[in-house]
This record gives sequence, C-alpha cells and structure tokens, in this order.
Amino acid sequence: MFGGMPRGSDEVSEPMYYVLTALLDGPLHGHAVMKVVAELSGGRVKPSVGTLYGILERLNDRGLIAVDREETVNGRSRRYFRISETGQSVLEAEARRMQQAAALVIKRTSYA
Repeated sequence: MFGGMPRGSDEVSEPMYYVLTALLDGPLHGHAVMKVVAELSGGRVKPSVGTLYGILERLNDRGLIAVDREETVNGRSRRYFRISETGQSVLEAEARRMQQAAALVIKRTSYA
C-alpha cells in the first residue's frame, strides 16, 4: 500500500503507520508492539524483530516516538516506547491523507 520510507523523509510507511497507531493507547515494549501491529493489520503486517527495532529507531530519530521507560524482566532489558505529540500529528495527517485518497476511488466507483 505504501512505499518504503527513506531516512529523513516525511513519508510514513505502512509498518510505521501501524506502529504509531499501536502506541496511541499508551507505552508498549517491542514484543507487545509487534503483537498489536499484527492484530491491527489483520495479520498483514508482521515485521521481524530486526525490522521492528529499525522502525522504532527511525521513528525515535524523527521525534515521532520516545523511550518512555526501561525495566528488566527475567534478566532481560525491556524498553517501552510512547508516541510523541509530533508523532500523533503525523499519524493523524497520514490518516486524513489516506481517507482523502480512498474517497477519490469511492466517488468514482460508487453508483449510489
């Protein structure tokens, strides 16, 4: 649906869109983000662990998310991420853009 996102671009790839959406309900750690993204996308978007952490790093670098906290669970470090105000604005703008694009098709194909 979306192209890949070059570093430094304002574009939001489909996996990034779902990661940002997953964080709307509050901070999540990486594994939980993966689970919610798969649920939100109906199983279509299932980034590997490496891909997910690359996405989280790019979103963090762009200021769209931030590290909320870190904790150790069963001897493993767990980092929680939260969406920033900028991230929420970018996500809302992308949702509006997709809605407008969909309306163009619906208008042209609807006979109601």
